[in-house]
Amino acid sequence: MHDVTRSETFRAMGTRIRVFVPDDAPRAVVADAVDAIRSEFDEQERRFSRFRQESELTAVNRAAGSVSDVSPTFAEVLRLALDAAATTGGRFDPTVLGALLAAGYDRDFDEVLAGARDVLHPPRPAGRWTEVALDGTRLEMPDDVGLDLGGIVKGWTCDRAAGHALAAELPWVLLDAGGDVRVAGCAPRIAVGIEDPDDPERGTFMRVGLEDGALATSCTTRRRWGDGAHHLIDPRTARPADTGVIQATAWASSCADAEVAAKVLLLDGEAALDSIPGVIVLASGAVVTSLAEAA
Repeated sequence: MHDVTRSETFRAMGTRIRVFVPDDAPRAVVADAVDAIRSEFDEQERRFSRFRQESELTAVNRAAGSVSDVSPTFAEVLRLALDAAATTGGRFDPTVLGALLAAGYDRDFDEVLAGARDVLHPPRPAGRWTEVALDGTRLEMPDDVGLDLGGIVKGWTCDRAAGHALAAELPWVLLDAGGDVRVAGCAPRIAVGIEDPDDPERGTFMRVGLEDGALATSCTTRRRWGDGAHHLIDPRTARPADTGVIQATAWASSCADAEVAAKVLLLDGEAALDSIPGVIVLASGAVVTSLAEAA
């Protein structure tokens, strides 16, 4: 497998975005591609961040209980999320905002850590995605339902940004958005590392080959606060997931699909490996994989 070393880095959506490109790509082409990628992430963060008062997502949640006319881009991502909810039987659920707020994730994560709560508030109902009605760009949902699209929008943005990189005439690109990885174009088979869930500073505990497609990771040992709370909500309980799986990595043709699949692996564990290519790490430290090639 091929190792890549040339990269550009910036921050967006609360994480580090790394852009890996061919070593021999012209500087001007790389600069144009990185600018396009950064612009895409910045635009979608402005649109979908629940921590920005001026974002479209915030406006939509404020308008719950009435009819909203959303942008075509917002409608596209919400439709993707609702389809994912239907496909996964609600294991992926874009209506977990109330449960996230109840768990204490009610502001930017750095602020959550600064004022971490030791006691969780009573959970608010999740599993309300069937009550969200989207017809084209016309959106209607009950006044006690809130949307959080963070579980899919980063991967979707990776997919779009990769397309921009190829349009800038890069032969291939690898995007790593905080563990969500997208490879696009005529890439060599690239060794992609999966971080150790217990000690990310130690580096990766497994590497897999990827030449066209995506990997996404969901991990309960990141973004933790208080007495074991974390940001990955189990819609069945409306509480932070506690399934015996502490990290799940899934492969798919797109990063958006990989994000959804990783959430299913986290919730359903080994049984889901029968249908989803991936790797899970159990609380016991055991590693279980369905990937044919791992090192």
